[in-house]
Amino acid sequence: MSDKQQQLAVMVTEPKPKRAPTLYFIVGVKLLKGVGALLLAIGAFRLEDNNLPEDFRKLLEFLHIDPEKKFFLEIADRISEITADNLKWVSKLSIIYGLFMLVQAIGLACRVSWAVWLVILESAFFIPIEVFELVRRHVPNSDHPHLLAHPKLGIAVVLVVNVTIVWYLFQNRDRIIRHHA
Repeated sequence: MSDKQQQLAVMVTEPKPKRAPTLYFIVGVKLLKGVGALLLAIGAFRLEDNNLPEDFRKLLEFLHIDPEKKFFLEIADRISEITADNLKWVSKLSIIYGLFMLVQAIGLACRVSWAVWLVILESAFFIPIEVFELVRRHVPNSDHPHLLAHPKLGIAVVLVVNVTIVWYLFQNRDRIIRHHA
C-alpha cells in the first residue's frame, strides 16, 4: 500500500466528529452574559453624570406610573444613594466580567482545551457559594402558596445549571476539545 492509500484509509476510518448541541447552548449563554455585562457597563458609564432620582421620576412619568406612591418613593431614595464612584465600579467590573464571558464563549466555540477548563473552573467556583446560600438563607414564614414563589428557587436553579455545566464539560472534554495535529 502506498503512503497516499494509507492516508486515505485513515481518513475514511476516522469517525466524523459528533455535534455538540449542549456545548453550543453553553456558548450561547456565555455570549449573552458577556454582551449583557458589556451593555450594563455602557449603561452605568452613561449614567455617571446624571441626576438618577430625577431620571427615575421621568421614567415613571413616561410609563404613566404615579411617582408619588410609597413603593416608588422608597426606590427613589435608594437610587439617590448611588454615587458616581459606585457607577464607575459597576462599569469597570462589568467590563471585566463581560470580556471574561466572551473569552470563554469564543474559546468554547473554537473548542480549545483551556476554555473548557476555564468554564469548568469558573462554574465549579460558584457551586459551594450557591450551596452555602441555599443552606444559609433564612426564609421567613412562608406566605407563598406556590413553589415558584419560593425565594430559594432561583438559587437552586442556578446551582443545578452550574452543576450540569461542570458535569457535561468534564464528561465530554475529550470529545469537545479539538486535537490539533
